[in-house]
Amino acid sequence: MTTTHLTDKKFSDFALHESLLQGLNEAGFEFCTPIQAETLPHALVGKDVAGQAQTGTGKTMAFLLAAYQHLLTKEQDAERKKNQPRVLILAPTRELAIQIEKDAGVIGRHTGLKLGLVYGGTGYDTQRKMLENGVDILVGTPGRLIDYFKQGLYKLDRLDVLIMDEADRMFDMGFIKDIRYLLHRMAPPSDRLSLLFSATLSHRVEELAYEHMNDPVEVKIESETVTADKITQIVYHPGNEEKLPLLVGLLNQHKPTRTLIFVNMKWVAEKIYNSLRANGFKAGIISGDVPQLKRERLLQDFKDDKISILVATDVAARGLHIPAVSHVINYDLPQDAEDYVHRIGRTARAGASGDAISFACEDTAYFLMDIEEYIGKPIPPGRIEPEMLATLKPSSSTSRNRPDSRRDNKDRYNKPREGQRTGPRPGDRDKRRSGPSSTTNRKPAAASNDRKKDDSGSKQRSNTAEVVQVETPVSPSTKDVPSIRRGKDGPPAIG
Repeated sequence: MTTTHLTDKKFSDFALHESLLQGLNEAGFEFCTPIQAETLPHALVGKDVAGQAQTGTGKTMAFLLAAYQHLLTKEQDAERKKNQPRVLILAPTRELAIQIEKDAGVIGRHTGLKLGLVYGGTGYDTQRKMLENGVDILVGTPGRLIDYFKQGLYKLDRLDVLIMDEADRMFDMGFIKDIRYLLHRMAPPSDRLSLLFSATLSHRVEELAYEHMNDPVEVKIESETVTADKITQIVYHPGNEEKLPLLVGLLNQHKPTRTLIFVNMKWVAEKIYNSLRANGFKAGIISGDVPQLKRERLLQDFKDDKISILVATDVAARGLHIPAVSHVINYDLPQDAEDYVHRIGRTARAGASGDAISFACEDTAYFLMDIEEYIGKPIPPGRIEPEMLATLKPSSSTSRNRPDSRRDNKDRYNKPREGQRTGPRPGDRDKRRSGPSSTTNRKPAAASNDRKKDDSGSKQRSNTAEVVQVETPVSPSTKDVPSIRRGKDGPPAIG
């Protein structure tokens, strides 16, 4: 890993609290990245900051140092209660929230401040009890935070620091209404330090900063390219049936140490996972269907090299700091050009180099033009040689939700077993016609049911109906079909 992404500015050059400097030194951090060097001078003196920088450039460390410094140097409100956190950090995804809390624990281990982590999918009662006991710094995702807030487990009226990480992603995932709900229940912007960080400061993100921050300083770390400079990009144009053989062939050729494979749909992830396992690769799969505890275990196994390949939907495209990812493969090109940038941003982090391989197949090739326009340059095409297409071993299971196999599965389960008779059996037609509900077996005496007494109950009707039998082919489960009576002096009537 190179260090050319760092500046000459040292953390020790700032007037940071001694406990923070101790944590930084123990973690091996000495020099600042550009986003840290540009934002810390403003944030450490209490000015709101809206920062923009590429993913993997140290934004998390920048806002954590500012938040810790603010709490350690500002006198605590004597009237503050334990259910009133001093810092709230909002993250769009569970994985990002977990990563932020982990980083905060590393650099703030000597500060004596209590950290709390809140996110959905697991640990509901444990997180609830944690909030009841009180925390100084609360990290979480919007949905679970609002759930506990409405229960009165914590309050935001004495908040000292607000941090919104990956703000543009908040909009993309539809969390903006939840964010505004929390913002309107905090202390006013003039009474708190507000920090907003994002990979892109779009118009809607700047509008959010204008509404809920106190005249923030904008810090933009521009790059000559939208994607990281040390990512080697290439795109192949396989047919749909060539994608899996090409994927396995490239994995055998490159022998990557740690690979992320991104897909657009869950059933495709399952298909790739099954094929990779059948062909001898140690792989895992992470998507929205995977329970949270299993997702965390898979990510840890990936970091610990227990598995070398992780197949993922875009749930893992942002916020995950997985060190030493050597290759990112877009098995499906994403529909959104920004998602392409965040996907390949999982490699070449913190100044390292990496490879980004994309497949522009028959279904996703038309996304390529928008992606190249967004990143400002064409992606070099790769030539598919015959030897690159591996011969695959069949997988033991197939994708459960594969759309083009639904009809096949339905037909397969409806196929008759060997020796089983198909079609109507002899005599079925006669049974249907002469079943218990048919009118052919109805006795003529049934017509006596139509004879009714008059008001006095002594005189019977003289206009006796003539019963006309009608064959009605009905199934045995059909209820009795009424007969048609033809009166002697009147038109037919239903009886």
